[in-house]
Amino acid sequence: MKHYNFTAQIEKDLETGMYIGKVPNLPGAHTQAKTLDKLNENLKEVIELCLENMTKKEISKLPQFVGFQQLSVAV
Repeated sequence: MKHYNFTAQIEKDLETGMYIGKVPNLPGAHTQAKTLDKLNENLKEVIELCLENMTKKEISKLPQFVGFQQLSVAV
């Protein structure tokens, strides 16, 4: 069994209070939950589901996640 590492982007919806998680370099990998622990569980599950539906070749061609860049603009 091969292990893969992914980075998730996590936001909190101010209207619903729900946590939203997305894996930027894995198409279809997004979920939400009321707690961070449940979000983590959901993210692992959705990543596994996405990878199960991909070939090894498709997985090897996923873009490499580099990071986030914070920018400041004046409007």
